[in-house]
Amino acid sequence: MFADRAKIIIRSGKGGDGHVSFRREKFVPDGGPDGGDGGRGGDVIFEVDNNTNTLMAYRHHRKFSASDGENGKKKRQHGADGESIVLKVPEGTVVKLAKTGEVIADLSGRNRRQVILQGGRGGNGNMHYATSTMQAPVYAQPGQEARELEVTLELKLIADVGLIGYPNVGKSTLLSRISNASPKIANYHFTTLEPNLGVVDLGDEQGFVVADIPGLIEGASQGAGLGHEFLRHIERCKVLVHVVDAASVEGRDPVEDIYRIDEELAAYNVSLEKKPQIIAANKCDALPVSQAEETGPGNGCPEDPVGRIRGEFEPKGVSVYAISAATGQGIKELLYAVWQLLQTVPGETEVFAQEYFPEEHIPGNNLPFQVWKDEEDAHVFHVEGPKVEKMLGYTNLDSEKGFRFFQNFLKDTGILKDLRDLGIEDGDTVRMYGLQFEYYE
Repeated sequence: MFADRAKIIIRSGKGGDGHVSFRREKFVPDGGPDGGDGGRGGDVIFEVDNNTNTLMAYRHHRKFSASDGENGKKKRQHGADGESIVLKVPEGTVVKLAKTGEVIADLSGRNRRQVILQGGRGGNGNMHYATSTMQAPVYAQPGQEARELEVTLELKLIADVGLIGYPNVGKSTLLSRISNASPKIANYHFTTLEPNLGVVDLGDEQGFVVADIPGLIEGASQGAGLGHEFLRHIERCKVLVHVVDAASVEGRDPVEDIYRIDEELAAYNVSLEKKPQIIAANKCDALPVSQAEETGPGNGCPEDPVGRIRGEFEPKGVSVYAISAATGQGIKELLYAVWQLLQTVPGETEVFAQEYFPEEHIPGNNLPFQVWKDEEDAHVFHVEGPKVEKMLGYTNLDSEKGFRFFQNFLKDTGILKDLRDLGIEDGDTVRMYGLQFEYYE
């Protein structure tokens, strides 16, 4: 079964917590802190697998998690890093944030592998927090929390040419004649309920990939029928071949059909309307003999249905080829015209730009500091953040001048205000990366 869409939940690994311990050996009565660091959590990685062309693996299994990092250990032992999880997807898969539809990654072209969620950073053990004034720190840094996202996976086929048109105009028959594909074919609407790919070989290393896009209907751009399910597969095609029923076997007007389908393409994505097109006027074998004889290249007889299509669209720069997918009439000329048109368009696969960057949305990642009250002791408050850690790294708190400078930093950044807002009182304890202070106004 073909599956081109799935919604899943991905979770990176939590970073391991740093360890609090002290060196205890015979004849070393005052051993220092030796708590090791926690291991890094595993990443969530998406990777292209050339051996699959469907997202079926993600239809029945919804949650995928990387492993957590191991906690640090005594004797300065580093916890093991968590194992990353690699999710295999077919080329052309777009990973989007489920809530907003923003693109996180497009596994197409040269982008074969991408880390979507990074694992949490491991926490530092207490061996990092020993100072001249605190030689036995009882603090270790907790590991960074795991990240979890709900994402949608959308497969947008990568094909050079897309066959488009109303249902039952002969797209599948044409694909079966020009390529190695074997689509299901029958004389009723919506025979094709999933896209089919075929490779056209013109010899002399000339060829291209064709996608038979299931028949579109009016309102497809608003999701009518299976509109959105089909339209996404047209987005990467470099050239569109618009197949129409020139003989009006079902009483449809081929000119009106072309205009209506073009309107649906533009309504879904305005760039689709601008893609190079060729019109394949199909079912010419069903035309009356007198009209069928007039369908050769260049004929513009207004009484001829194919001539009418040419008269309408060739002045607009769209070539029209009279064909019969059933008998093979005109197909060779059509294929070489498609090949020539392909040589005029960029050869690179269209890759959708990233719109959502998960690392920018890690809670607290963009904040200069975080202040919170200890869950177990209401008289203990914690302060952390990249600016705080950096300040502690180059400030000599043992000197009166350095300590006063650090106090001004706490005031200027708003940390003292946040501590007051949390209800801190004189005599309460403030902990910052292993350092411990008593608070006084």
